[in-house]
Amino acid sequence: MASPYPKCAVCRFMRGMAFSALGGGAAGYLALSLGMTRANAIIAAFFGALGAVLWAGRRGRDG
Repeated sequence: MASPYPKCAVCRFMRGMAFSALGGGAAGYLALSLGMTRANAIIAAFFGALGAVLWAGRRGRDG
């Protein structure tokens, strides 16, 4: 069966951008809602974006 994830470079880049925006935004706003400072929320957003991209990349290699 064909992989549901296209292998072209533009598709991988756009998927990475989408997942990093979603993961970073979710982690950053979650950190702010938990009462963390802005500096800590930025750090949380960075790691949330990194985690979302790594998770999406892991899913795409299964097929």
